[in-house]
Amino acid sequence: MTRGAVALGLEILFFAIAFGVRSYVQWRRTGSTGFIRPRPGAPAIELVASSLFVLAIVLLAAGPIADLVGAARFDALDTAPVAIAGFVIAAAGIALTLGAQMSMGDSWRIGVDPTEHTDLVTTGIFGIVRNPIFTAMMLASVGLALLVPNWWSLAAVVVLLVGLEVQVRRVEEPYLQSKHGPAYEQYLHTTGRFLPRLGTH
Repeated sequence: MTRGAVALGLEILFFAIAFGVRSYVQWRRTGSTGFIRPRPGAPAIELVASSLFVLAIVLLAAGPIADLVGAARFDALDTAPVAIAGFVIAAAGIALTLGAQMSMGDSWRIGVDPTEHTDLVTTGIFGIVRNPIFTAMMLASVGLALLVPNWWSLAAVVVLLVGLEVQVRRVEEPYLQSKHGPAYEQYLHTTGRFLPRLGTH
């Protein structure tokens, strides 16, 4: 099996787990899939963040497809050890994504709804970093880029990183601060944004 085929299989698994399985579990628990689309009149920054996220997914899918049709890889990364490391990192990222999503319980959402109030989750892996789902997704995307190191995969990593930064800093953090006040302020001061101890306020 070629690297492109392996990467494509991992991505299908990733999307199925991160969106399909988790949404089904959420629907069975709460009657809602957890997906919140940008509402009419939403601030432009929310539309920017969601658009970047969608673009990253498209680019991520394009990476292995481009590899399968013969797109050039970066020579410096086109080695067996790098590919093996990429597979391991991607698999770990996929597993951690689902684990972090499940740790949120009924509070799991994709997007924000200003009219909704959910519990602030600060235990388990959320006691180590504030956004472990996004950290795990970045880990998976980096692993996939190492598995098929071409321009499409690299662009996916960059776009996803920018999109997650915008989503977290400009959309989710202000929303959570408005909903949870002092409790969230304390959380900001003690827990890193994406990595332990980094990005505290």
